[in-house]
Amino acid sequence: MGVPDLLKDSTLARYIDAVRNTPRQLICNWPLLFSASIYAMCGVTLTWDQGSSSLVPSLPGFADAFDISSGANAKAIANFISVVYIGAGIGAFVSFFLNDTLGRLWSMRLYTTVWIVGQIIATFSNGSLVALYIARVISGLGIGAHTVTGPLSLVEIAPTEIRGLITVWFSVVLLLSLFLSTICVYGISLHIAASKLQYQIVFFAPCIYLALIIGLTFFAYESPRWLVRAGRIEEAQRNLAALRGLSADSTRVSSEFEQIVSELEKERARTGVMTHVVSWKATRTCFVETFTVKANIRRVMQTCISYGLAQLSGANSVTSYFIPILSLIGEVGDKSHSLFLSSMYSLAKFFFTLIASFFLIDALGRRGSLFTGITIQMISDIYIGVFLKYRAAGDVSDSSSQAAIAMIFIHGFGYTIGLLVLPYVFSSEVWPNHLRSFGSSLSQTFHWLFYFGVSRGTPSILSSMDNWGAFIFFAGWCFIALVYVFLMVRRPRDTASRSWIGSSRALGSWLSARKQEHTPASSKVDSMNIESAEQIVNLPAKSV
Repeated sequence: MGVPDLLKDSTLARYIDAVRNTPRQLICNWPLLFSASIYAMCGVTLTWDQGSSSLVPSLPGFADAFDISSGANAKAIANFISVVYIGAGIGAFVSFFLNDTLGRLWSMRLYTTVWIVGQIIATFSNGSLVALYIARVISGLGIGAHTVTGPLSLVEIAPTEIRGLITVWFSVVLLLSLFLSTICVYGISLHIAASKLQYQIVFFAPCIYLALIIGLTFFAYESPRWLVRAGRIEEAQRNLAALRGLSADSTRVSSEFEQIVSELEKERARTGVMTHVVSWKATRTCFVETFTVKANIRRVMQTCISYGLAQLSGANSVTSYFIPILSLIGEVGDKSHSLFLSSMYSLAKFFFTLIASFFLIDALGRRGSLFTGITIQMISDIYIGVFLKYRAAGDVSDSSSQAAIAMIFIHGFGYTIGLLVLPYVFSSEVWPNHLRSFGSSLSQTFHWLFYFGVSRGTPSILSSMDNWGAFIFFAGWCFIALVYVFLMVRRPRDTASRSWIGSSRALGSWLSARKQEHTPASSKVDSMNIESAEQIVNLPAKSV
């Protein structure tokens, strides 16, 4: 496939065509664009924390205040980095109850306020590790809930024609926040003298911005789908008309509104719950169906396994412990240089993810991108492991050291087009409509708690395996992931094959899946399943 064909068949090209073919009033629509930009800001908290927490321990002011020996010592900073994900797991689960009870806007305001409270406690923790860890858990509550609410809200307000383009805004915010957090720490290391002010700026600066966002949410539009669920029919019609830039009695708005009402009536008829408040009865119904129906148990297993493989590949361990890993490789220059490399690593991941989302995944196909990315990541892990083994035995050349640093960046590229895809293939596609909200919250809860385990355990893995063995360990899990992809991930032959989303055909044995590949798929895909499928473009939404 040549470059022109690659560009022609890319996701970006499809977005451009969609924009050209969409009525202008749907796109040049201030209520939609403003509301989408507000909901996308849910992505700020996650990656600001991920980027800053990996670098703040290297600031002298933080190390002195909290008595940390070195930001390059993985064991010394393990608790600080990982404890936030306990709160994230709890927040993701609790969001299942709050999102439908409070509405999308009030949920966002609540989660953002919780995160700000955690950051303020951390800002004024004054050297107390107990206060700092409590603050991290509180911030995590907001982070986990944001990762569920942000993409969900964007999908619900976006018109079908540009839904994929709108949902990718969340990813862009995630990646920009990651880069800005690392460059912020780098700038502080250069221009702020060693004092408490160094880490206080990092913790408090985003609070000012997000407090402004809370104020702006009062000018954003609530999800029409949630308003219908809450029984606020007239307001739902007004909001839908405003978000589409059309009059309430237009054919487009009327048909879309009727579709929303019809879907929610079917859901209520199935569950017997007639209120938007998530009741014990509704929760029990979802829980029982998820863990007693054989097909749903397989769905739980596949989503959990895919999230686990992504974490065990070592990609997020590299991000969280970037400075300690640089010191293992031998990059022992001044701290500013290490912080600069970390900022460039974040910037590289930004471009890697955009290139993968808009071009490579479509060009290589789902299975092809998974195989390619996992293989690149595995080779990078093996090289770094072998390099560390030889470095421990004696001197190594400067060129091999530079190659090891380059392999860290290549490792990130492999993860972007590979295992970063896998969890969202399953979490987006395998859940049926009526279990998607519960299933997403459940999978995100597992994701964040498992993230905590891997993040907290990485220093022990490094030390117990003499550093080099940890990367061979990660490479081994990459190989297992290759086998898993070969056996479990089908190859959709065309757009129509999305019709198996949420059906039992997505599960079952690899042999039956391969047989079904030769069976023409129905071309009918319900609207909510299309929404879910298009969220695959939003790959980094939970795991940058």
